[in-house]
Amino acid sequence: MSSKHTIILSSNEHDLAQAAALLRAGKLVAFPTETVYGLGGDARQGQAVAAIFEAKGRPNFNPLIAHLASVETARRYVQWSDHAELLAEAFWPGPLTLVLPLRKGHGISPLVTAGLQTLAIRVPAHPTARRLLVLVDGPVAAPSANPSGRISPTTAAHVEAGLGGRLAAIIDDGACGVGLESTIVGLAGPWPMLLRPGGLAAEEIEAVLGQPLRQRDTGDALTAPGQLLSHYAPNERVRLNASQAEPGELMLGFGVMACDLNLSTSGSLTEAAANLFGHLHQLDALGRPIAVAPVPNHRLGQAINDRLQRAAAPRD
Repeated sequence: MSSKHTIILSSNEHDLAQAAALLRAGKLVAFPTETVYGLGGDARQGQAVAAIFEAKGRPNFNPLIAHLASVETARRYVQWSDHAELLAEAFWPGPLTLVLPLRKGHGISPLVTAGLQTLAIRVPAHPTARRLLVLVDGPVAAPSANPSGRISPTTAAHVEAGLGGRLAAIIDDGACGVGLESTIVGLAGPWPMLLRPGGLAAEEIEAVLGQPLRQRDTGDALTAPGQLLSHYAPNERVRLNASQAEPGELMLGFGVMACDLNLSTSGSLTEAAANLFGHLHQLDALGRPIAVAPVPNHRLGQAINDRLQRAAAPRD
């Protein structure tokens, strides 16, 4: 899914229309926000989201933030709440991400949410980002536009130096104003929770809420970008590196083979990554043990195998 040549676009209307068309076509486009430059892909297209992980060399499937043009657009994808209304009115557009339960029929790729039933959403304040999102008219998943483990990019030159050739286009609109990732607040539980400190002070959020933010501890569920799931836990046993299903098992295949569901008949790791969570959920719902074919352990295959190993881990 990577591109051999990355074009540099400006922030004029013609170039933004071109960038929006690339995103709708499933391509990756880096764009400026007030925090850092984001590596954008259409959050509704699984292979586009998988390409984000591949381009970054991101070692594990973590939830991603979906960037949206407005509160009205956000409400299409999540279950809105009074707390969300308070915080959105006070701080959106701006460097605040809210984690809320997904709305029925949301259409978001499960790779964006790491298989969770919540979505991290943000309305960025950067005028170019907002104009782009209006043209896309949908959710754009966008982690920082840098190779995994490297310094977050605050200029287009940073993005080109780190990811040039791995994405379709970069929108160059100068340096980011905040330069620090957004603050993340979880609103899926009974109390608002600080999931990640960032560009908006917790004290400002607490003043609007009229109550302190709960602090996340190690026993809490992982619901936000930057927090790794401990393991995916199907109801039934998962057996890895299987050449065929044993009696009573369901077979999750890879490549050309007999199976119940196939991650990628063509052997594409990008396609397999896009299908992984959805296929596991479909098979798990059938209530039978799952056998999984071997997946090559390189590039995105390392992340796929990491998730599969957690799925197959012994239960307490």
